[in-house]
Amino acid sequence: MTFHVLTIFPEMFSALEHSIIRRAKDAGFISINYVNIRDFSADRHRRVDDYPYGGGAGMVMSAQPIFDAYASIGAQNARVCYLSPGGRVFDHAGAVQMAKEPEIILLCGHYEGVDQRVIDAIVTDEISIGDFVLSGGEIAAMAVIDAVSRQVAGVIKEGSLAQESFSAGLLEYPQYTRPYEFLGRQVPEVLISGHHENIEKWRKERAFERTQKMRPDLLIGINHE
Repeated sequence: MTFHVLTIFPEMFSALEHSIIRRAKDAGFISINYVNIRDFSADRHRRVDDYPYGGGAGMVMSAQPIFDAYASIGAQNARVCYLSPGGRVFDHAGAVQMAKEPEIILLCGHYEGVDQRVIDAIVTDEISIGDFVLSGGEIAAMAVIDAVSRQVAGVIKEGSLAQESFSAGLLEYPQYTRPYEFLGRQVPEVLISGHHENIEKWRKERAFERTQKMRPDLLIGINHE
């Protein structure tokens, strides 16, 4: 799948040139196209913002350069996701659904946001990564790209995805590796027993306990056996 990112700071996305996302790009499972909104500014100083009508603090990103940057992509049927603290909270189910799209456009806002008219014209989804405010949409866009890319076929082994947090509505169970003892704490005996049925039972119980402690909201409607 292809991600198109509309941003005024494409250099921030260098963080995606590492680890799993880099390997996914090299293998051809995903591609990321960065479009610098400033390149489409009609202002001779490449300004992309202006004072808000009605007054108020801060600046607002102008509609023209954003719309022209979007039009340059030529993907009129692609979902356009505006990263906004006022959007629908992005979650695992959203990542799974977005991974089915051939193309996604991510619009990174700044300042006090973007002109509502461009949102009305091109945006299909407003999404947030949490109930807090960031300085811009780039960090949120990187989180979305990472989460969605993991759900693209071939990027991660299917078995690994099936056992991750949220995949079954629960947080993931605790994990251990060598050494057997560290700081006086030992690996639970069941994990070295070789009894796969007991290990699976232990993992399900710990996943439920962890979810109950950390995210009880996830347990609504889930039966624990």
